[in-house]
Amino acid sequence: MNMEARVGVVVEGGQRALNTAHSSVVDASARKFLQQPQQPQHNLSVPKRSLNQHQAQIGTVQQLLAGGIAGAFSKTCTAPLARLTILFQVQGMHSDLAALSKPSILREASRIANEEGFRAFWKGNLVTIAHRLPYSSVNFYCYEHYKNVSFLQSVLGLDNHRESASVNLGVHFVGGGLAGMTAASATYPLDLVRTRLAAQFKISVLNSNSFGTLQRQAIYYKGIWHSFQTICREEGFLGLYKGLGATLLGVGPSIAISFSVYESLRSFWQSYRPNDPTVMVSLACGSLSGIASSTATFPIDLVRRRMQLEGAGGRARVYNNGLLGTFRYIIQSEGLRGLYRGILPEYYKVVPGVGIVFMTYETLKMLLSSVPTSF
Repeated sequence: MNMEARVGVVVEGGQRALNTAHSSVVDASARKFLQQPQQPQHNLSVPKRSLNQHQAQIGTVQQLLAGGIAGAFSKTCTAPLARLTILFQVQGMHSDLAALSKPSILREASRIANEEGFRAFWKGNLVTIAHRLPYSSVNFYCYEHYKNVSFLQSVLGLDNHRESASVNLGVHFVGGGLAGMTAASATYPLDLVRTRLAAQFKISVLNSNSFGTLQRQAIYYKGIWHSFQTICREEGFLGLYKGLGATLLGVGPSIAISFSVYESLRSFWQSYRPNDPTVMVSLACGSLSGIASSTATFPIDLVRRRMQLEGAGGRARVYNNGLLGTFRYIIQSEGLRGLYRGILPEYYKVVPGVGIVFMTYETLKMLLSSVPTSF
């Protein structure tokens, strides 16, 4: 009995010793864990930072390729509506272009199809693609870098307020505006040539020969290279940059609004519905951002188009007083509504167009993220 008691005491004491040791180890481990600095949990913010994650996974060449293809594909899909928009915008510059006192999209589309054929809806689309490939590439590339530069972050206070919605909106706005102005300046001559090719009409030319005088229909600009040569010969090299001031004044705010509205809507959408497909989110948010940017900057874009067409086809100059003078002339001759001439086909164009750009860009970024980033 005494032996059993002693054994029981030993076992009980050993058990208490084990429990005490275990508790000491657990307490020491807990204290050690609490004393360690807590690491940021990056996985909690994945839905809000998916764009930056994809950006870190693709190289420069892949990013430029994604932006260029997205822009060219979107412009090709919306080329017919883009040409209708330009034709409506330039009405009122000359008497023969002011014939449509009550513009009708269907009537103008029928006129183009009957007089010039169905392919005429894509007139100038080759130069559009030639312009949009580098423009969209530079635009997206610069935006991704401008919004991350330390100077821009420090100026807007992003370093001290990383979770501030207003600061993030400011970064997207300023970064988008700077990116748009950079891309527009680098590719402006192609944009001017594209506008003139899309806006020109067939003109009557009299040819005299041994059979008499014949009248035939001809076009003034016969292609991209011919347009460059003709403009430089008749208007000088600076003619390729006619309307650049109005372009920068319009493109800067337009791209700034587009990017900031898109990023804000996408972040808001993903915070409530993080499992929705990227394609659907990009298409919807891009379409809404296109409506917002076009409404805000359409008058400047209209003035830009008209200044680009000054002297086109050998016509007389209409606006001789610069940007503000052009605004004043349009308001006096056509009223305030003249500044929004062609806004309806513009909406028809930007709703699918901007949505397709962002949708294609995000999709290509995800596809190209698997390509080795050796550049």
